[in-house]
Amino acid sequence: MTTIGFIGSGNVGSTLARLAIDAGHDVILSNSRAPETLQDLATQLGPRARAATPAEAAVAGDLVVVTIPIRAYRQVPAEPLQGKIVIDTLNYDPARQGRVPEIDADDTPAHLLLRTHLPGSHIVKAFSNIFFRHLATLGRPAGAPDRSALPIAGDDIAAKRTVATLIDSLGYDTFDVGPLAESRRFAPGTPAQHAYLDPDGMFAAPGRPASADHLAKLLATQGTP
Repeated sequence: MTTIGFIGSGNVGSTLARLAIDAGHDVILSNSRAPETLQDLATQLGPRARAATPAEAAVAGDLVVVTIPIRAYRQVPAEPLQGKIVIDTLNYDPARQGRVPEIDADDTPAHLLLRTHLPGSHIVKAFSNIFFRHLATLGRPAGAPDRSALPIAGDDIAAKRTVATLIDSLGYDTFDVGPLAESRRFAPGTPAQHAYLDPDGMFAAPGRPASADHLAKLLATQGTP
């Protein structure tokens, strides 16, 4: 059993929290407002969930998922995340989430922004290329013929191994894309970003399983390390 802290508890965060609880993990929810605003969600999720502040979630989590609008990255508390595994789900979508000057000025690529903010943490990019409703429904038992794979990227092999174990418990295989910089290969605008979308129905349609082999072909279109 793992305790997972969530900094951000919107669509992606709450979906992951439900999957985690179903898999036997404990979750600590937080957002930019106050724990009281998450009490209804925590109650719905049951006794394995509780609401807290971002700093409390960072301290208590064995690993921590950051799932907030990327423009708010400075709100992620750096000190309590020193030495911890942090799952970075963030994408840059300025039309929906607002602009980030550092990214627009080409000072820092979007897929490396959280690493720049958290230099003492072990950042693993994951859950950033799948729609939250598809994430909720595409999980399958290990060995199932229609089990999907999720790409991960990070600079710390042990951290990626830990995240892969978590993802396996949620019903997915993983495909290790390599160092964190290679998460560009499943960033917005790449074929892998739409790996689970039915091209006829897109986000309105049910998710489409994507095996590791299929994912590898999509990732290869963006080059290899």
